[in-house]
Amino acid sequence: MVLDIGGVLEVTPQTGWMPRWEQRAGLAAGTVLGRLADVFLAGSLGTMSESEVIAMARACLDVSEEQLEDFWSLMWDEYLGTLNVELFAWFRALPPRFRTGFLSNSFVGAREREQERYGFADVTEVIVYSHEVGLAKPDPRIYTLTCERLGVAPDEVVFLDDTPAAVEGARAAGWHGVLFRDTAQAIAEVEAYLTP
Repeated sequence: MVLDIGGVLEVTPQTGWMPRWEQRAGLAAGTVLGRLADVFLAGSLGTMSESEVIAMARACLDVSEEQLEDFWSLMWDEYLGTLNVELFAWFRALPPRFRTGFLSNSFVGAREREQERYGFADVTEVIVYSHEVGLAKPDPRIYTLTCERLGVAPDEVVFLDDTPAAVEGARAAGWHGVLFRDTAQAIAEVEAYLTP
């Protein structure tokens, strides 16, 4: 059983923080995405370290250190969201009947922050973060890598994600894919695969 993290295990509604931050910093709407698109991509694939990402943001945005600290604080607040307590409890109860893992399109610094806040590494065997492996869903190679790390065949994996492209990528890789819409629906559909 493999879960996505953001939008599934973490409840992460958009907070609209970025336009508000841009306004407070005296920047035109869309400035951050315009200037940092390449930086965000590099951070999600791990081609830049977290310190390099911060340095590039500092150089590209030309704001005060206080404003920059506020920027990262707001970003991580939205990124980490809140724990889907019901899904987390269900997932924790799966071992030892099933091997478990997380597969996440992530950002440099996510592992440390998610471990500190939620203890994810304590409840699963494998966590595959895009920023650590240099691959992102729906790249077929990230599904293959996850299977290798779990020691399972593709047709033995049930995968839950809230992004249709990621679910389709999993299905194309031979996995059983379930699209997350809400917790009750997700658990019911996954359990249908897990129950012999």
